[in-house]
Order: sequence, then structure tokens, then C-alpha cells
Amino acid sequence: DARKIYLVRHAEKAAGEDPGLTLVGRARAEILAGELRHTGLTAIYSTETRRTRQTAAPIARATGLTVLPYDAGNLETFANMLRATPGNILVVGHSNTSPQLVKALGGKPGAPIVEATEYDRLYILTENGRKFRTEIRRYGE
Repeated sequence: DARKIYLVRHAEKAAGEDPGLTLVGRARAEILAGELRHTGLTAIYSTETRRTRQTAAPIARATGLTVLPYDAGNLETFANMLRATPGNILVVGHSNTSPQLVKALGGKPGAPIVEATEYDRLYILTENGRKFRTEIRRYGE
């Protein structure tokens, strides 16, 4: 099977500085874990915010993987590192970084993510030679 990189934005967040997830967001994170549980993930990356770490937590628990931090301020470097890392990978980011990372990996980011309301976009990048084929799915309610 060709390797895959999954990218999502964090789930629904509360208000305030470095907010955590709302109840709806926590439920969405659990749904994400269910969807990705059997994909053979070998690594999970998240930015250092509470909302991204909480989105990654259920799938980390389900797979026994440790959530590794990455710097969303340097997506080109991170994309190169992801390209060089074997296995299936989940990256939890933000509405303004996930599409950019897809692009940095050579995928198609699609329309901009609607910051206020769109929490259900799941990018699936499938390795195809030196590039990635992009699929955009929806998950959760």
C-alpha cells in the first residue's frame, strides 16, 4: 500500500487564549480516532496549542503513539521532514497551516478552510512517486 499523510485542522475550540476543545470538538476528536484507528499510523504530529493536542489525544491513546510537536512557522522544513519519514502520518494543525502544508507537500489544498465553521476537513495525501495525490474528505457530524 502507498503511504499516506493525513492532515486535519483541530476540532471545535472554546474561546480565549490557547483554548481547549468544546464538547462538540472532543466528540469530533473521538470520531477522528475511530476513522484513523486502522490506518497503520506510525507517527502523529501536532502544534503546541491545547486545541491541536486535544484533537490528537484520542488517536494517540488508540494507537499508543506519542504526539510529536512541530513548528507551523516553518512548513517547508516540516514538509521535507515528512517526505523523508516512512510510514503513515497524521498532522494536526490549523485552518491557515493545514492547506499550506498540503501545498508544501505537493498536494492540492482546495478552497480555503472556513475559519469560523469548518472543522471537518480531512486531507488524505497518498504518495505517488515523488508527489502526493490529494483527497479531501469530511468526518464527524
